[in-house]
Amino acid sequence: MKILFISVISVLFVLLACNSKPEQLKQTQTKPNIVFIIGDDIGCYDLTVYGNKNIKTPNIDHIAQKGMVFNNMYLTASSCSPSRVSIITGRYPHNTGACELHSPLPANQLLFPEILRKNGYYTAQAGKWHFGSIPQKQNNDTIGLGPALRAFDRISVSHKENGDGGEAMWIKLLQERPKNKPFFMWFAAYDAHRPWEKANAFQLNCPDSVWVPGFLFNGDSTRYDLAKYYNEISRFDYYIGLVEQELIKQGVAGNTIIIITSDNGRPFPRSKTRVYDSGIKTPFIIKYPKLIKEKQQTTALASIIDLAPTLINLAGIDVPAEFQGKSFAEILQQPDSEHRTYIYAEHNWHDYEAYERMVRTKDFMYIINKRPWFDMLGPADAVVSLSMHELYRAHEEKKLNDYQKNIFLKPRPKKEFFNCAKDKFQYYNRINDTTYLKQITCLQAAIAEWQETTNDTEPVHLTPDHFDRKTGARLFKGFKWGEMPGKKLRADTVKYKI
Repeated sequence: MKILFISVISVLFVLLACNSKPEQLKQTQTKPNIVFIIGDDIGCYDLTVYGNKNIKTPNIDHIAQKGMVFNNMYLTASSCSPSRVSIITGRYPHNTGACELHSPLPANQLLFPEILRKNGYYTAQAGKWHFGSIPQKQNNDTIGLGPALRAFDRISVSHKENGDGGEAMWIKLLQERPKNKPFFMWFAAYDAHRPWEKANAFQLNCPDSVWVPGFLFNGDSTRYDLAKYYNEISRFDYYIGLVEQELIKQGVAGNTIIIITSDNGRPFPRSKTRVYDSGIKTPFIIKYPKLIKEKQQTTALASIIDLAPTLINLAGIDVPAEFQGKSFAEILQQPDSEHRTYIYAEHNWHDYEAYERMVRTKDFMYIINKRPWFDMLGPADAVVSLSMHELYRAHEEKKLNDYQKNIFLKPRPKKEFFNCAKDKFQYYNRINDTTYLKQITCLQAAIAEWQETTNDTEPVHLTPDHFDRKTGARLFKGFKWGEMPGKKLRADTVKYKI
């Protein structure tokens, strides 16, 4: 009788399991789902969780409360497509073969969503594409997407001219995914890339209440410019909230990793394209209830190239040799863990000719600039901004302080060194201060080793300026490419991890 009772219970359990909805069983799935959300031109200091109390980002705040905030996550470039290509390949920009804006991604590069897809994941992309190529429309089909196509089962590319921030398809892709597979979603917004939307429904931020960084001029035009920028971040935040709600509704939130980050700094002078923290320090928030406790913070130094091996690691897959980054999975359970001693970044062509390399520890930063005869106003969209125009006016009226004048400096220093522990925004170049001789020597050796082992090269003929440096006007039609840094030594084949 006892055996019969056990048998009946077992049969009932199997029947209940078979008749349950896939969403209800999803919590038992071993492999985590992953939702990667990347903003466009959102600076680290422009979110509430990073100290900006003047902006409204309630949904990002909520996810941060439920997960972990990285306080020292750095990009490898403050430039749209090179940064995204670096993220998706887990490699430094010059090691991807696509280190300049819009440069095509070589087919030999391995992409981490491609690995997930081959290991049973359903992978999808929605929003901005920008993996080293510019999508074109032909007969309503998107073409010219390049090798990154093979990484996704479904692609829904948005265009800025659609009048939204690129988030419209996010929820639809979550709803229409196959329910019998773990999933990876790459959700990319145009927010907060210029131009600002004239009819943005998220007019939440008033010019009087914005935070003006010390390197911008605190005037009416700049405040108006920043308020419009804040509004687009508020829209980004709104759609993040919808994504989390949808995951909860589907019953998969407990087994889903949510990541929120950005591709580079704000689209303002001395931010985007620069290798100061205002350009390359990125917001990075991760929530994963199965592994990360609530209200966690980490000061561990990490590079965005570490994301690819981390996600592959968390998915239980062997990390390929092609990734130059190293997994930070340990930090998710032990926030006090040390991860890196150095992070590296680069500035290559983005509208204007450039070649900068940067190495940073938690406390110190060292920069080399092989094009010191150029000033650094920012990318073309920042050059034509209201904030830039106000800087010009204040400069002519001699109202700028020394660090506001920095963007007009020409020639620029060939070398810069900053004590970041005392100089948060890298205002004071200490390269000639003998007090720091030991630290400077150490960082010089570190960056030399990085360049040598990653086959970084400085071409004689770099890609030239495509826009006027003062007016932002286009100089010619089409693209005129120079030689790509690293091409001479086939840097796109290097597998050295550093």
